[in-house]
Amino acid sequence: MDLYGLIGYPLTHSFSKRYFTDKFVREKIKESSYELFEMKSLEELPALLKRKTDLKGLNVTIPYKKDVIAYLDDLDDASAERIGAVNTIKIYADGSTKGFNTDYYGFRQSLVEWLDRRGEVCTNFKALVLGNGGAAKAVLVALQDLHVDYALVSRQKSDDSILYEELSQEVMNEHLLIINTTPLGTFPNVEECPALPYDLITKKHFLYDLVYNPAETLFLKNGTAKGAVTQNGLKMLQLQAEKAWEIWTTEENLWSV
Repeated sequence: MDLYGLIGYPLTHSFSKRYFTDKFVREKIKESSYELFEMKSLEELPALLKRKTDLKGLNVTIPYKKDVIAYLDDLDDASAERIGAVNTIKIYADGSTKGFNTDYYGFRQSLVEWLDRRGEVCTNFKALVLGNGGAAKAVLVALQDLHVDYALVSRQKSDDSILYEELSQEVMNEHLLIINTTPLGTFPNVEECPALPYDLITKKHFLYDLVYNPAETLFLKNGTAKGAVTQNGLKMLQLQAEKAWEIWTTEENLWSV
């Protein structure tokens, strides 16, 4: 049996197990299973790898996408090393591990397709990126590659970011693409949302939420109420999952955008 799984904490919000289980049935992929490995600490990872010798690959979610790097033998130059975060681990026959980042691919592809369906192109926008965790790192690199100017918004001031309190009408009018990379609003905490000045959202704005459970977060609901165009993270999830599957099941170190 080839085993795959997801590590993170908590995992109550995740659709990954259902996604891959359905995929195995739909595509008649035999002798394969996908499990959730909820970890309160990454110190549990080495023991998991020793205990589950049939593991071929892992997905990584909040809050470990950055910290897991210290536990891996190698990083993919084109994705994880460049981004500084890992969401996919390939486990080789000798037990060695290599980190990849398929969030980049999933976000970039889904963003381009979404805007194209709306008759827009990425370069027409300036973006606000909410949050500075592991997912944000992949989003920022994708925006750079798409030549989209952005401002990073965080609850703590830094040289690279601005505060939510600094989101003036001028800033909001200038940045019409708003991307939530935080877990705020994820089930079961559906009453939470980033502290945006939602009264400054207009029908010209495009709101993209990496959260996919629930399908419409409070962040997106607030945008819809102001006439904004919205998109959740389900398509990104699907795209990054399929890229992870390619990495796990290809002998070579697969990476391509």
